[in-house]
Amino acid sequence: MKHAGKATQAALRLLYWSLFLVVLLLFFGMLGRLLSQFFGEVALGLVLLWAVFGLFCFYFFRDPHPRVPKAPAAIVSPAHGTVDLIDEVEEPLFLRGRCRRVSIFLSVLDVHVQNAPVAGRVAWSQYTRGRFINAMRTDSAASNENLFVGIESSECSGERIGVRLIAGLIARRIQPWFQLGDTVVRGERLGLIQFGSRVELYLPLSARVVVHARAKVKGGETVIAERG
Repeated sequence: MKHAGKATQAALRLLYWSLFLVVLLLFFGMLGRLLSQFFGEVALGLVLLWAVFGLFCFYFFRDPHPRVPKAPAAIVSPAHGTVDLIDEVEEPLFLRGRCRRVSIFLSVLDVHVQNAPVAGRVAWSQYTRGRFINAMRTDSAASNENLFVGIESSECSGERIGVRLIAGLIARRIQPWFQLGDTVVRGERLGLIQFGSRVELYLPLSARVVVHARAKVKGGETVIAERG
């Protein structure tokens, strides 16, 4: 009979395409679940990573209040870290001659807020662009980006003290918290260097350094030198 079986064929085609559509939907559903699980785990990992980074930032940017010594002859550390160099150098910009230098290395675990070693007036400030070699090297001060701060002491007539904030391999931002001409007190916060760096203290030859190499010091608190 003419056209016999065509209805059945139409039904079979409909069943075939509907089955194909169902399988396709199941496939994409399973794929979506797998992708959702994957991205869910990735998102969870990113949140955990951000939380760890956030905790580290709070730790790194901690800012303890220093117990500033009151002894009139004391010159305090401008930074938290480890003293790794004590020598004599020429400083022609502010001290204008030979002076004592105490260099302090700051690891990423140290407090990175800098403090005024003496009370006085910020009479000199010079920012020098430069390289970003590892601040663990004591010679990094000669070529790395740095900020030199000169303080005319109000604690001893005619005394000049220099502090150099030096960027390092990771530390690439120095944030000063003072203006030229500002008056500072001993232990006052001067600025911040981010993520590993070096700070140098320049003293008159009359100052007697009382710390030794490898000594751990605290900014605004540890006595670095005493006036002679």
